[in-house]
Amino acid sequence: MANMNHQDFTLRQKAIELVGLSHLTLKVAYTDEGDGEPVVLLHGIPTWSYLYHDVIPLMVSECRVLAPDLLGHGHSDRRDCFDRSLTAQTLMVVKFLDTLGIDQATIVGHDTGGGVALIMGIEHPDRVKRLVLANTVAYDSWPIDDMMMLGNPAWRTKTPAEVAEFIASGLPDGLHNAERLTNEFRDGIIAPYSDEEGKISLIRNAIALNTNHTMALVERHKDIGAPTLVLWGVHDPWQTIADGERLSREIPGARLVRLENASHWLQQDVPGDFVREILAFVRGS
Repeated sequence: MANMNHQDFTLRQKAIELVGLSHLTLKVAYTDEGDGEPVVLLHGIPTWSYLYHDVIPLMVSECRVLAPDLLGHGHSDRRDCFDRSLTAQTLMVVKFLDTLGIDQATIVGHDTGGGVALIMGIEHPDRVKRLVLANTVAYDSWPIDDMMMLGNPAWRTKTPAEVAEFIASGLPDGLHNAERLTNEFRDGIIAPYSDEEGKISLIRNAIALNTNHTMALVERHKDIGAPTLVLWGVHDPWQTIADGERLSREIPGARLVRLENASHWLQQDVPGDFVREILAFVRGS
């Protein structure tokens, strides 16, 4: 899977149908690779599980790696008729684990997927063996300006190509290492949103972003009981290291690891360092 383009990555995805999250049965696309203890990788917006395409191959020798596309993202259900909030995405992850028969897993959350991971740690502690928060949304640091613009319903009049180019134009700001802004990464991230259905779905995802969902958690960070690793690319212009430092103070026993050569897309910036820290955490806790 290393250096895999998005077409081949998509071909390796599986699909599962989840009942009870909506009046509809909702499809979730996901990667399921490797054996051993389950580790769930959650992406954010405007990405999908392809964000982890260089990470997954480095983990599968030690873990069962599951990387779902959140509802409305990637190749999961994109119909314009269901909730995409952090709360709804959390319920999806719980149902996803239920359907696959997984009682407990290490939950790794990035960006809005980190918001989902925080809710998991607080609302569903029995399902979280360990928690990894990587440049996650927290407090009132989000949504960022680009996502607020994208969340304007008027953007539905723009062409898919215009929206895809808008996404692509922001990717360099989240990378510290310019050489990691490959065509493969750029094309892969925007691919699911480059048609009309994907464009509308991405706009709906952006509309669902709500700072209240993380502010409601702040007083409950102290209730997280799972061993927690706060893994942060220090050059992130959006979810800054100050948020990582604060989370590590507020979550009991949390350990902060600063990745000095990474920004927001730390999975792309330094996949080896990202995996090294997670595997050491899994082995040691």
